[in-house]
Amino acid sequence: SGIFEGKSTGTPIAFWVLNEDAKSKDYSNVKDNFRPSHADYTYTQKYGLRDYRGGGRSSARETLVRVVAGEIAKQLLAHKNISFFTAVSSVADVSMENDYDQWQWAEVEKNAVRFPDAEKAKVIEEKIAQAKLAGDSLGGIVSCVVRGVPLGLGEPVFDKLHADLGKAMLSINAVKGFEIGSGFESTRMLGSQHNDAFAMQGEHVRTLSNHSGGIQGGISNGEDIYFRVAFKPVSTLRLAQQTVNTHGENTTLQVEGRHDPCVLPRAVPIVEAMAAMVIVDHYLRNQSVKMDRLW
Repeated sequence: SGIFEGKSTGTPIAFWVLNEDAKSKDYSNVKDNFRPSHADYTYTQKYGLRDYRGGGRSSARETLVRVVAGEIAKQLLAHKNISFFTAVSSVADVSMENDYDQWQWAEVEKNAVRFPDAEKAKVIEEKIAQAKLAGDSLGGIVSCVVRGVPLGLGEPVFDKLHADLGKAMLSINAVKGFEIGSGFESTRMLGSQHNDAFAMQGEHVRTLSNHSGGIQGGISNGEDIYFRVAFKPVSTLRLAQQTVNTHGENTTLQVEGRHDPCVLPRAVPIVEAMAAMVIVDHYLRNQSVKMDRLW
């Protein structure tokens, strides 16, 4: 917590993680074959390096360091009563339809798919099992809510808070989309429906709705920040796929070994970690700004 008071212990933070369950042989049959929709091809062409063993920059294994850093950020933010609620909110055609305030957040860590509805979680588990049996994969959405974020985080142009959150989320492997607040749904609304009306609640200005997702003009407004992150179906499949090999020849690829049919449950802590790092970064930057206003 001393970091927030302008203090520093001068002690660097270091950690070492040993992986005792690596199985590089699971990737042996992609040694010379590019996986469709995977970074294999672009990385090889850009850098001239070919590491097919499943531990490179395009592997979700690299997100381990993000989760560790994010946990440190969350501990710092907890001293300022900033908290995170993150869950899988959609897999394939099964999704949460009601507002996040009505979700069963306590259920998220009680089921294998980190879904805030116990009954729908069972349906999703079955769908993932079916996809795995078929050698295929499924995509979905992770939703994140950040509560307790104070007014004033973010900058008005190049360092908008939601832009930094979007960049952080889109840096995660397999992410194909990011939307905050009402997102794309806002295109279906009238301005009179979408505007978040202001009202005094005690000594504070609040909004009566939160279509803005807690950020206006790139700056936090004191309401909940909430956003959604879309993950594609993973590209490594056991189904036979048409591809090209490193010799420039057309071929067929059929991957063997263990591979996740759905990354969504594992993505929850990654999304939360990246959000925490963005929030703590902006919080620290904001310490030099005086906010002596009616808020």
